[in-house]
Amino acid sequence: MAPNETGDELVFFVNGKKVVEKDVDPETTLLTYLRRKLGLCGTKLGCGEGGCGACTVMISKYDPFRKKILHHTANACLFPVCALHHVAVTTVEGIGNTKSRLHPAQERIAKSHGSQCGFCTPGIVMSMYTLLRNKPEPKMEDIEDAFQGNLCRCTGYRPILEGYRTFAKDLNCCGRVANGTGCCRSERENSMNGGCCGGKANGPGCCMNGKEENVTMMSSSLFNSYEFQPLDPTQEPIFPPELMTQSNKQQKQLCFKGERVMWIQPTTLKELVALKSQFPNAKLVVGNTEVGIEMRLKNMLYPVIIAPAWISEMNAVQHTETGVTFGAACTLSSVEEVLRKAVAELPPYKTEVFQGVLEQLRWFAGPQIRNVAALGGNIMTASPISDLNPVLMASGSKLTLVSNEGKRTITMDEKFFTGYRKTVVKPEEILLSVEIPYSKKGEYFSAFKQASRREDDIAIVTCGMRVLFQDGTSRVEEIKLSYGGMAPTTVLALKTCQELTGRDWNEKLLQDACRLLAGEMDLSPSAPGGMVDFRRTLTLSFFFKFYLTVLQKLSKNHNGTNNLCEPVPSNYISATELFHKDPIANAQLFQEVPRGQAVEDMVGRPLMHVSAAKQACGEAVYCDDIPHYENELYLTLVTSTKAHAKILSVDASEAQSVPGFVCFVSAKDVPGSNITGIANDETVFAEDVVTCVGHIIGAVLADTQEHSRRAAKAVKIKYEELKPIVTIQEAIEKQSFLKSIKRINKGDVKKGFEESDHILEGEMYLGGQEHFYLETHCTVAVPKGEDGEMELFVSTQNLMKTQEFAANALGVPSNRVVVRVKRMGGGFGGKETRNTILTTAAAVAAFKTGRPVRCMLDRDEDMLISGGRHPFLGRYKVGFMKNGKVKSLEVSYYCNGGNSVDLSYGVMDRALLHLDNSYNIPNVSSVGIICKTNLPSNTAFRGFGGPQGMMIAECWMSDLARKCGLPPEEVRKLNLYHEGDLTHFNQKLEGFTLRRCWDECLSSSSYHARKKLIEEFNKQNRWKKRGMCIIPTKFGISFTIPFLNQAGALVHVYTDGSVLLTHGGTEMGQGLHTKMIQVASRSLGIPTSKIYISETSTNTVPNTSPTAASVSADINGMAVHNACQTILKRLEPIKQSNPKGSWEDWIKAAYENCVSLSATGFYRIPDLGYDFEKNEGKPFCYFSYGVACSEVEIDCLTGDHKNIRTDIVMDVGTSLNPAIDIGQIEGAFVQGLGLFTMEELRYSPEGNLYTRGPGMYKIPAFGDIPTEFYVSLLRDCPNSKAVYSSKAVGEPPLFLSASVFYAIKDAIYSARKDSGLTEPFRLDSPATPERIRNACVDIFTKMCPSAEPGTFKPWSVRV
Repeated sequence: MAPNETGDELVFFVNGKKVVEKDVDPETTLLTYLRRKLGLCGTKLGCGEGGCGACTVMISKYDPFRKKILHHTANACLFPVCALHHVAVTTVEGIGNTKSRLHPAQERIAKSHGSQCGFCTPGIVMSMYTLLRNKPEPKMEDIEDAFQGNLCRCTGYRPILEGYRTFAKDLNCCGRVANGTGCCRSERENSMNGGCCGGKANGPGCCMNGKEENVTMMSSSLFNSYEFQPLDPTQEPIFPPELMTQSNKQQKQLCFKGERVMWIQPTTLKELVALKSQFPNAKLVVGNTEVGIEMRLKNMLYPVIIAPAWISEMNAVQHTETGVTFGAACTLSSVEEVLRKAVAELPPYKTEVFQGVLEQLRWFAGPQIRNVAALGGNIMTASPISDLNPVLMASGSKLTLVSNEGKRTITMDEKFFTGYRKTVVKPEEILLSVEIPYSKKGEYFSAFKQASRREDDIAIVTCGMRVLFQDGTSRVEEIKLSYGGMAPTTVLALKTCQELTGRDWNEKLLQDACRLLAGEMDLSPSAPGGMVDFRRTLTLSFFFKFYLTVLQKLSKNHNGTNNLCEPVPSNYISATELFHKDPIANAQLFQEVPRGQAVEDMVGRPLMHVSAAKQACGEAVYCDDIPHYENELYLTLVTSTKAHAKILSVDASEAQSVPGFVCFVSAKDVPGSNITGIANDETVFAEDVVTCVGHIIGAVLADTQEHSRRAAKAVKIKYEELKPIVTIQEAIEKQSFLKSIKRINKGDVKKGFEESDHILEGEMYLGGQEHFYLETHCTVAVPKGEDGEMELFVSTQNLMKTQEFAANALGVPSNRVVVRVKRMGGGFGGKETRNTILTTAAAVAAFKTGRPVRCMLDRDEDMLISGGRHPFLGRYKVGFMKNGKVKSLEVSYYCNGGNSVDLSYGVMDRALLHLDNSYNIPNVSSVGIICKTNLPSNTAFRGFGGPQGMMIAECWMSDLARKCGLPPEEVRKLNLYHEGDLTHFNQKLEGFTLRRCWDECLSSSSYHARKKLIEEFNKQNRWKKRGMCIIPTKFGISFTIPFLNQAGALVHVYTDGSVLLTHGGTEMGQGLHTKMIQVASRSLGIPTSKIYISETSTNTVPNTSPTAASVSADINGMAVHNACQTILKRLEPIKQSNPKGSWEDWIKAAYENCVSLSATGFYRIPDLGYDFEKNEGKPFCYFSYGVACSEVEIDCLTGDHKNIRTDIVMDVGTSLNPAIDIGQIEGAFVQGLGLFTMEELRYSPEGNLYTRGPGMYKIPAFGDIPTEFYVSLLRDCPNSKAVYSSKAVGEPPLFLSASVFYAIKDAIYSARKDSGLTEPFRLDSPATPERIRNACVDIFTKMCPSAEPGTFKPWSVRV
């Protein structure tokens, strides 16, 4: 029975419209189809591997097995179009739009300020929408769970949850008891700071004391939920009736043939078995969550794919005598649903295994993956770090296999996995079903998993553990310990289990088990995945948790009779608790606008982001959403696979045979200069030598993205390898530094050390960080066909350099190149210079072919080639007095600059200028050295060296406080600057509000009271510890290169009175355009609705500085103000002759009197300039200040940590827009939380990046933000140095998340104290679970000693 050759028809619905497709390529994903074929660009591509949720859509189908319509979310980037037969798809465009009406899920995220860059918004909206379709009145927990598979890099998640909390039925206001103490609605008791503004409640000067005039009112509502339209479930679009009737008809087998792959969808088990014997190597695909990634990222090709989703036997669920049997095609979500029901209905002793499976599923990928991925796929993928396989193996689950030969049932035991990703299942066999067994009386089961991030993350180590006791005793009859992440396959600890059988469950058994496990679960020090000590320790820690959990259940079940076993010590009990999340609570406080401010004057009000509604509907146009041109080509870069090598030959002949191939572009095609880069030390295309993995060698052009990708992979390059320098350490050994070495010296350091009571030396390493803007680098280059003109649509923060570099490469003057930016899906510094490597290549390609060229990098390419935050190594020597007063500091900073200069000098300058954080150090000697290595060039990233400089300061500050035996908050306060002090670079501090922030933060966080509670908690718990820390920050505002502090604006007023505004800044989610409209509105005295910003472009405002360094609102705001003043001056005579006239009247009159209604504005920050040699001058216009206090809880056994609470007090001057400013503070804080606790870039010793996507690189998710998150803007602190007394807010708050890092360090200190260690210890950043666990030294870590460095080749190195 060969598959039919006639083209079958694929029938499905998108947003209620029927789609019939004849020739579908099985390699086409739903995302590609929606965006290319249907022009629905609201669904975004964020990662292509199901890890970010930007492409979330709702899939609805009628389930004939359960006789109901099911709605679930799915990742369109992995979902094969072929799997859509008789399915209805709903995208963000299908639920609401700005023309008719927004759906409540769209309206609420927009109005609650939950959309900044907006690139992740459609996916988040669709996750919420799907939840509402299934549960119109969800619980808050349901809402949080629905977002496990969605990431956002801008907002810090808080406003999204806040806006969507209004759908929840169980939460009144802030999650506290309504109007009880600490409720956000109770006027008197604000949980933020014991009432109102922090003045004594109702005392003189309190904001709640209405009698006093001229008092600043504080407000805590950024949006008004009473304005939201209600959710009406009856108004949702109906499921297509045609699909209801279809389900009764007999399905027929479908077959689709593409260029390389054939997709067959059989309808009966018989057909399936026959197909599998005909194509034994065919892959069975249900959710495509593994095969889709293998084909895209691992270059695998599977010519035949069989989809068993329609086969009833493979979807069946049966409750048998011994357990529950699931068809292998059952999705993980459906397994979860069935098991939850079983746990609720059956006696607890029967469902021990089910609870273990549920605990693993709880953190298994995101809902979008669980909804489509099949149980059988998880087993057959045979991943060594599968979350479920250890559970199935330890529980002895039974697998039924079927083939032409018939059926056989096998137990999933140690023989099932035969090698890396191999099983005993024969090629022609199919996994039909899986039986998960009931547990018996006297049987106990636990499952554990440790990952870098709790939500949606792959395991580091995972395990299933089962023990069965002889009836009524605590003697082990049978025990199974199964681990994932400890070998190329899921393994059973057979030797250990054998030894433990027949033993009593007591302390002796625990000690023996750990000794045996440490021997049996050994790992080679160079094992793939690294983290060897951590993984080995985890195997013991997990067993210890299991031991305690079982002990607790034993003593409970035997009600303490016949004293079978010793009770669990009370301070050990918390080690057995499973992770649970408390309901979130938060408050944001800001100063209300003064009484009497005009209603249409929007400055100082929480105005919604001007594009938020468009973003929530998927209507906002990003670079790749620009409609395709008629003859457009797609470009894919060809990059180096070696870190340092000579190029011997490049052979593109094989690429030419790929369908749709047009040409290969390389250095010889560059019409102008191939030299490029900020310091002219880079090339557009590499010629003779490559200096990093990901170095661009050439590019392939083809008719579609798929074809150009395939062709690029077919280009063959021969290298002669040279020795690479990868790490800072190697660069120091080989003296591979950039020439210019900066120093800042002040006072007499030698004398300072002589006068000090103590001297402390140490070093700290800070890892880099990937920007992970949700929208990767993107360019559309359109040649205009005359005089070398070219139009570039680019996702960039820096139009001027993008224009200049493209013009240089094309050999034309800059006036022929126009760069246009509408908006970016995030930037964070990553699009300040590094976008040019792509843009310039695309411009050259468009010039060569004379056709428009498009390229949007895939996430893995983007992470590989575009560089990130500079890793730093700081070495310090600090002298101080007994009372903690710092006298003298000697510090050297090394940073890993990568293979070119780029912005590394600026980054190091800023690090040196921030080496004091906020502390007055009389004598300083500092040096900053940039290492030149064979990594992609590191670049600008929010904070720009400042956080690295300050982090090392806080490192010696915390060690110094320990050394003095004094409370860290007292030592920090003792060393803070005062108003009028000189910094180490001799700038006088004016308007120094930091001490106000500090005192307010101490009081609002109830610091001292909570500190006592934490000490109490730590006494009562051995394996869970809490820590708290309060950290100040001072951030200098200005570009350190003086001439960049300039900006231009252009204002056109049309005869109908509407205003078109353009300025030099770009919009990347930070709300710059919104603020500029507010500024223009106040300057001109007209409502914001009359003002529009279309885009930023080089033909309206020339020579713009990059949108960076937090100064964009300051400088562009002043330029806009300046242009508006010019127009007002021209209008003055007209206003005088008609004082009662409207704005429209005056504009009409001006036009008729031939008065120009167009003006340019310009501004530069005065008196800037600093000389490192002389240590004089003024590098910064002013400083932004802030203080944060954070509390964390760590699990000393696994290294997990939980952010309990954070209080932030930030000085942002008089805020232009408190909603945007608080959004920036929270977003920066959470990004910093990633930098300091989670995000770890991992490189091989050869300089190859392993972490190339959200699968391995973890940014904070919804569940990682502090459970209680309070942000308050300091009141009454106008800033005379910027537009309308505001202050910069983009970068300054990022460093406040160091409070979390040092709170973790504080908690570890408490754990080490219990092990008898009290001296200061080194903790490098980020404080990942691995570093936390390894620092909590105890009996388990001692059983797993480290291998001697130098005796082995590590899997990854610290760069």
